[in-house]
Amino acid sequence: MSNTGFSFSDSIAGYVTEFDSSRNTFNLKTSDGRNFEVALTSTTYAEMVRNLGEPYYDCTSQMQSMLVPDRYLFAYGIFYPEADRNKFEAKHVVFLGRTENEYLFERPDWWVKQIRNLANFYLKAQFEDGEIDYRKYRTGIGLVGSKEDSNRQETDTISRLVYGFATAYMMTGDDRYLEAAEKGTEYLREHMRFLDEGEEICYWYHGVDVKPDGSEQKIFASEFGDDYDALPAYEQIYALAGPTQTYRVTGDPRIMNDIELTVNLFNRYLLDKTDKGGFFSHIDPITLSPYAETLGKNRAKKNWNSVGDHAPAYLINLWLATGEDKYADFLEYTFDTIEKRFPDFNNSPFVQERFYEDWRHDTTWGWQQNRAVVGHNLKIAWNLMRMNHLKPKERYTTLAEEIAEIMPDVGSDRQRGGWYDVVERSLEPGQKVHRFVWHDRKAWWQQEQAILAYLILAGSLGNTEHRRLARESAAFYNAWFLDNQSGGVYFNVLANGIPYLMGTERGKGSHSMSGYHSFELAYLAAVYTNLLITKQPMDLYFKPRPGAFKDNLLRVAPDILPPGSVRIGEVWIDDRSYTNFDADQLTVKLPDTRDQVKVRVRILPIQVFFDAALLEVADGTAKISLTGLLDANAIPILEAELEKVQTQPLKRLVFLLQDLKCISSAGLRFLIFTKQKLGSDVQIHVVGAQENVKNYLKMSSFCQGITVFDRYDVTETANVYLVP
Repeated sequence: MSNTGFSFSDSIAGYVTEFDSSRNTFNLKTSDGRNFEVALTSTTYAEMVRNLGEPYYDCTSQMQSMLVPDRYLFAYGIFYPEADRNKFEAKHVVFLGRTENEYLFERPDWWVKQIRNLANFYLKAQFEDGEIDYRKYRTGIGLVGSKEDSNRQETDTISRLVYGFATAYMMTGDDRYLEAAEKGTEYLREHMRFLDEGEEICYWYHGVDVKPDGSEQKIFASEFGDDYDALPAYEQIYALAGPTQTYRVTGDPRIMNDIELTVNLFNRYLLDKTDKGGFFSHIDPITLSPYAETLGKNRAKKNWNSVGDHAPAYLINLWLATGEDKYADFLEYTFDTIEKRFPDFNNSPFVQERFYEDWRHDTTWGWQQNRAVVGHNLKIAWNLMRMNHLKPKERYTTLAEEIAEIMPDVGSDRQRGGWYDVVERSLEPGQKVHRFVWHDRKAWWQQEQAILAYLILAGSLGNTEHRRLARESAAFYNAWFLDNQSGGVYFNVLANGIPYLMGTERGKGSHSMSGYHSFELAYLAAVYTNLLITKQPMDLYFKPRPGAFKDNLLRVAPDILPPGSVRIGEVWIDDRSYTNFDADQLTVKLPDTRDQVKVRVRILPIQVFFDAALLEVADGTAKISLTGLLDANAIPILEAELEKVQTQPLKRLVFLLQDLKCISSAGLRFLIFTKQKLGSDVQIHVVGAQENVKNYLKMSSFCQGITVFDRYDVTETANVYLVP
């Protein structure tokens, strides 16, 4: 690096290659292979990446011993000009795990904890932890969760928050989140919906202004600058995001009616029925025509949102809930259009996003001009892989892989980590780097697209480079975007990771930000990581209304995953084991009842390394079943179950081991350490262990402090298996 002649602060993300204790320096290699020497000072401090709701983990005293080869980390510090180079002195180091191979955000419960904290943040911000009443809802939410001085309620931001609450329920089973999702859906139906039964269509208001006396001023056409006085396709699309996810959980037929009538709107007024195909981006609010002169720059136009946003916003979730061929065909139509119309690699490494009616490129529209949104490219790659799992086409994976290969060089920050926002699609003469349009800040939602794109690519294709990029992207997001003080996630951070807290980017709620992207990321990052990559089980929750789903069949596929990659392991209805399910088809035949039941489903990857399930805690006795291989990788899963146990007084801990195939020395050490921490007052029983596991327990002398049973019955001891 050349000498700039002045000092400046910045950050470096990379892999440790060497630590020199004599000089108190270490070498760091960036993602693109550049080497930096990093000096430690007497004031350098280090911490472990932490999830929302977790305390600060100081690593300063262990910092030097943790600087081992191949460890990925972030170093923030100061460059000083000295001699012919800039010397970098670190002031702050962020580690991603306790060892060089551990990434804490790959723990099975990391994203579950994150989504719970997100849901709690928005419940408190919007409803002050009181009654969930959407009359209190406001679009603008400040940095610490306070409501901004505005009476505006935008339809899309409510819908996106409803999506978040419904998704949080699916991951946690917390009924308060479902209550928020259902009440939000009902509020949308009562206040934001325009039901045109004569036309058999439904469309949605841009929003409402709630007056001090409680009355409402309806805002029909959009008042957002780019879409002013029009009905933009993306607003109608995202109005379905929350209700559709709620429908996945409950099967409420009224929601399905709204969805079907809104899809009618798309097909009747936004679909180009000529041989040109695709969907128009805007229609006139009066005539519902895309050709109205009043639309101005949006007249007879098509864009990324009008074609590409159907799938992630509602359509994939609609297909997952119903399995209907018509929705699979709708998905295929949109992805065929994307694959055919959007790539423009002869002119730019980025896809084209704005079009005239006949698909000529519109490079003069508004703010976009001939510019690329990095996240939209990654979003295409992510969703192409999902679609390929439903209707495999070589051209889907080819385009997804091509985008994935191109994007790091032109859209990511290879020094600091993370992904940029909007850049010029083309280079000017003499330029080697695509210029930033406004700034080099990084938005939360674009990090989501990168994380999910590379996770699903890694999980589907097994490409180690995709896995590395997914990890680096998730590391940047979890290190810098989580607001550990006030809750929620930041809208934007500077290139170096420091939060940007100015203007509309200061808040946690706005026209651009609600509960959608951060919740969606938590959900699908957990799905792809656990089920496709680390091969760990995952629980999902549903609460179907009686007779809501066709043929009383609940579809529980977490996403469109590679065929045959997951199956149902266990099902509980109202906390009782239930066996009427098709494990491979991922469906549960619901009981014939007039009551709304709570369904918990354990989804297993076909190859399961380990599973731990807390079966019950009653009268001071906790039962935990262990399955598979208890090794070092399994410890976080068992830790998570044990944390649930220790929230109440415990007399007896029973491990049911009939399905445990093997235990490693690391796993055994963890059991021994756990017994020590529980203390002598807590009895530990091991039940049904296979011979190889029994023998291993015996060799370790662990059995001398526990009781081993062939089977468990607290009233009988005749079947005790005693180890000499």
